[in-house]
Amino acid sequence: QVQLVESGGGLVQAGGSLRLSCAASGSIFSINAMGWYRQAPGKQRELVAAIARVGITNYADSVKGRFTISRDNAKNTVWLQMNNLEPEDTAVYYCNSLPPTLTWGQGTQGTVSS
Repeated sequence: QVQLVESGGGLVQAGGSLRLSCAASGSIFSINAMGWYRQAPGKQRELVAAIARVGITNYADSVKGRFTISRDNAKNTVWLQMNNLEPEDTAVYYCNSLPPTLTWGQGTQGTVSS
């Protein structure tokens, strides 16, 4: 079973940037789609970005134009570049397949101050 480790979160001011990384313990090459999800306090976990094995991407409307997802199948890593961050982006960020069939990692906290 592939294990996922997220990193790169932190505290930034509104308008700042964070780059999140998701390292998988096994190959993600055979996983068609990988995604970044987030869960804000008191809210359900939501998908914010997804990337297919061939590189096609899709984004939630709330992050379109600000977030960029990428993957390197050879390195078994998925990234999420987050720019122009808003306080509403404060959440714990997780990666998983799409649909999420892998064991969830611990996530990484991203906090945006106003």
